[in-house]
Amino acid sequence: MAGRHWPGAEPLLPRLSRSANHGVLWFGAAACIATFGGSARARRAALRGVASLAVASATINTVGKGAVRRERPVLDAVPVIRRLKQQPFTTSFPSGHAASAAAFATGVALESKRWGAVVAPVAAAVIASRVYTGVHYPSDVLAGAALGAGAAFALRGVVPTRGQLPAPGRPPTEAPVLPTGQGLVLVVNRESGSATAASALIRDALPLAELVECASADLSGALEDAAERCVALGVCGGDGTINRAAAVAAAHGLPLAVFPGGTLNHFAYDLGIETVRDTAVALASGSAVRVDLGRIRPGPEGPDGPDGCFVNAFSLGVYPELVRTREHWAPRIGGWPAGVLAAFEALRGKSPLEAELQGRRRRLWLVFVGNGMFQRMGPMPGRRHNLADGLLDVRVVHGGRTPGLRLLAAAVAGPLTRSPVHAAVRRRRVRLSGLAPGTPYAYDGEVARSGTELMIDKLPEALTVYCPMTAA
Repeated sequence: MAGRHWPGAEPLLPRLSRSANHGVLWFGAAACIATFGGSARARRAALRGVASLAVASATINTVGKGAVRRERPVLDAVPVIRRLKQQPFTTSFPSGHAASAAAFATGVALESKRWGAVVAPVAAAVIASRVYTGVHYPSDVLAGAALGAGAAFALRGVVPTRGQLPAPGRPPTEAPVLPTGQGLVLVVNRESGSATAASALIRDALPLAELVECASADLSGALEDAAERCVALGVCGGDGTINRAAAVAAAHGLPLAVFPGGTLNHFAYDLGIETVRDTAVALASGSAVRVDLGRIRPGPEGPDGPDGCFVNAFSLGVYPELVRTREHWAPRIGGWPAGVLAAFEALRGKSPLEAELQGRRRRLWLVFVGNGMFQRMGPMPGRRHNLADGLLDVRVVHGGRTPGLRLLAAAVAGPLTRSPVHAAVRRRRVRLSGLAPGTPYAYDGEVARSGTELMIDKLPEALTVYCPMTAA
């Protein structure tokens, strides 16, 4: 096989084989998929591909190569121009390159069939290149590919894909059927992460919808104006933008159509909405669900104004400082670098706050209150399966001298609900008192300041949201 003429392979396959050394090709492919994929599904596919590759490589190098000590093929029949400049020195069976290629391609395909179809031909070419360059027998690459694919499926057994997770438990309800978008007024926050790009897709999917683009400073007025003349209120932006739209929709009794257009989009993704098409399909069928709204009520000495609400989470402690710093630097250096810088700044030289939590005085680094129970334990949220469970997910990191170590310890606490540094409980309401006036708190990425007391509870099933039937 190595000696035969393969049309068009000579300038390509040897280079492709070298590029896959040490997984460089696949790490580069994962970076491109995550960066240019434009969706959470693409980022999950890239991550799963790399994780599958890591499992396959560890298995091949620790077990596979030592189990069958086959010598490499003799190169006499292989034309010199095909041979690799640096010949591998490990045993031949099974092929590590084939295992990595198959593991990466299978891992990507398990999360995203579209990206899997893009990666599969490249993986097949890498696998073929190992025979073409004469460094493996066909049985080496077939066994390696089988082991790589098996590693990806084994990883899926331990860490399920998004499609394997159980259907979220949310009360279904009816909403107006708007297949062309007529009757929908959609407010787009053009300062949100990917909202501008999403606008063009929305115009194509919903040609009769009215789009109103505005800056963050004008968002509240635009939402109130839209609510006065629409059948359904639409919003495109990040979680902070969706927070304001949810409050307006609930107050006016309108169904809300959410189009993810921010950096993280936790609320949309927990609803099963990842693309413009997901929401357009729900609008066309009138498929919707009812979800809870978290509520923040100031105490008697708090600031004047209406109660606040949140669709994702409320937090107190180092996180609001992190949000402020991130928002300051994000326009200059980008969202993710700004998040890293903000985390470093928030944990450097800070002191824990003191407050009464449920009537008991405590020193606290972090109080996190989620709207619904999150899947992963620890101080930070994972995914929610039920946005109408009537519960608050409360995570607390107790005070101490080293916030970074305490937050890390809480993050790896796994299913532990109580430890010297971390507590996780379920509540229907949470009372915080004894706060220093002006203490910052965050909700859905927005930052506000408290009085001496805050009460956090829920408005059960207060909001109707369009949601594709497959996600509901």
